[in-house]
Amino acid sequence: MKKSSISIFKVLVLAVGLTSFNGCSNFLEREPDTILPEEDIFGDEIMIRSVLSNFYGRLTNVPNTDPVITWGQHIANSYQYTILDEAGKSDGGPDVMQNYDNKLWRVYDYELIRNMNQFLQGIRATTALDEEKKRLYEGEVRFLRAWVYFNMARGMGGMPIVGDEVFDYQVGMDVTALQYPRSTEAGIYDYIIQECEAVSTMLDDKRNTNSARANKWVALMLKARAAIYAGSLANYNNKMSSPIRTAGGEVGIPADRAQGYYEQALTAAEDVINNSPYDLQLNKPDDLERNFYEAVSVKDNNTEVIWARDHIYPGTNQQVNFTTINIPGSHAEDIDRAYAGPILNLVEDFEYRDNRNGDINIRDNQGNYIFYDSPTAAFANKDARLGGTVILPGAQFKGTPVTLQAGQKVWNNGAWQTVTGAPGAADNNGRLITASNGPNRTNDVYINKTGFFFRKFLDEASGASTRGRNSEMWFPRFRFAEAVLIAAEAAMELGRQPVAVGYINQVRERAGIQPLTSVTLDDIIQERRVEFAFEDHRYWDMKRFRRAHIIWNGVVNSPTAQQWALFPYLVVAPGTANDGKYVFDRVTFSNSLHPRFFELRNYYNFIDLEWRNANPKIVLNPFQ
Repeated sequence: MKKSSISIFKVLVLAVGLTSFNGCSNFLEREPDTILPEEDIFGDEIMIRSVLSNFYGRLTNVPNTDPVITWGQHIANSYQYTILDEAGKSDGGPDVMQNYDNKLWRVYDYELIRNMNQFLQGIRATTALDEEKKRLYEGEVRFLRAWVYFNMARGMGGMPIVGDEVFDYQVGMDVTALQYPRSTEAGIYDYIIQECEAVSTMLDDKRNTNSARANKWVALMLKARAAIYAGSLANYNNKMSSPIRTAGGEVGIPADRAQGYYEQALTAAEDVINNSPYDLQLNKPDDLERNFYEAVSVKDNNTEVIWARDHIYPGTNQQVNFTTINIPGSHAEDIDRAYAGPILNLVEDFEYRDNRNGDINIRDNQGNYIFYDSPTAAFANKDARLGGTVILPGAQFKGTPVTLQAGQKVWNNGAWQTVTGAPGAADNNGRLITASNGPNRTNDVYINKTGFFFRKFLDEASGASTRGRNSEMWFPRFRFAEAVLIAAEAAMELGRQPVAVGYINQVRERAGIQPLTSVTLDDIIQERRVEFAFEDHRYWDMKRFRRAHIIWNGVVNSPTAQQWALFPYLVVAPGTANDGKYVFDRVTFSNSLHPRFFELRNYYNFIDLEWRNANPKIVLNPFQ
């Protein structure tokens, strides 16, 4: 039974403290502490804004669930990176979850959608706001609702679409009226795209503080992303030998829909590119590594980030501990450090300026070591985004070098002997054996195990790596670079090579690497891999392109499924030209072999059987 009004609507809101909206991100971080009835909420704009703040907070914090397993997008926890091919943990081995969980990053939050629909009823009926403000608030909440549907769709395919309906169960009523069937997969993407297109005309087109709130361009970015996802699903799922689908289309988009989705994606992306106040940030053309770090990780004067999950200090639960737990031990301000580090798989996907093969040269054709004057020399002339994403051995962080040295390679009787020691240990001549940062293969959870540290999202502010303060680091959900690469991908799929080449080369030029003359799907995958490392794209890209089961094939020592590390060593060879230089060993990450294994069943999260019991119209996903 649909309620005729929302008089019983109770919602958690702030009783006091919100005096200004004005695009500031602070309102997104407030915690509700009072329950008020609907007539008090919608009679006061401050209360209305408080409800909206509550919705933003709930986009990443789903009650009574594991946030890492649901929404992802949590730089507060490095776990999500370590189960892909982006990073490895420093606790002695890769996560035991070699296989992928059936509910990994699954979102199913109809309570939030119901509350948003209640809000829409209230905002449309209120007389406390003028029509322009009502339109803005409605557009913002409809966008947030579309974002919830998108997060459900990319994990599970088509799900029930309830529109603006608000249902309430009463004892004895016919519950079939509350049971909606799943939409088709195409249907839910169509709904998201249509909603984003509609609300883009309702929202402000100005930038706001720290890009914390939705505006017109945020809505168009979701339209572009939803359309490019739907297009690639229609395209590549149907190219599988056995396409994954259900009889009713809840999973599986017809191949003939692909072109239309690509056209919608290109139109939306080009609108952002040509008309928005954002751009590919290039504030430091003489230091492209630093430029990229700041374009992603620094809020001040940022022109690239379109929408972000922001964090502020001081306050309760308003900071993230990503910096605290991942900072190099040599730079730590508290007892925590080195929880995880990027793996070699990711590092080698960054090209050289004039060579698309990004493999680190550690041996010559005869199998002999290649000697470097410094550890950083091995990475010279790499894509500038690497240095803005990863702290390389010997690179600087906060003005001082991050020493990474696994041990010494000692020339002894015509052969190389590997010598390791306790972190920070030196030999009899005072030369470092193993750095305090590592890397090593012990069970010490505070020592790096991959040979690299995070730079992207690592906060340089004083005190940001302490438990008492933690970090204000944001998490970008949409960046201008994504609009450019969506346009490149859509144009490529539509056969418009000159357009695709023009767009992808904009991003590559900023990275300081050679331009392309043509664009393939592999080029798109490669570019997105290095541009958006740690930004919650890799997993979903591998799924929508139907590459996940190929990349993460579970094969021991696979170049893609196995996680790899790179250990630097100081050369000790007195009397030779190589004494004091550095060499590298490529090693499997940790002492155990746990290659990632993505199975066909993992392309769609499993439907919880409790949902099915409550609503028999919900059909199960393939492989259940």
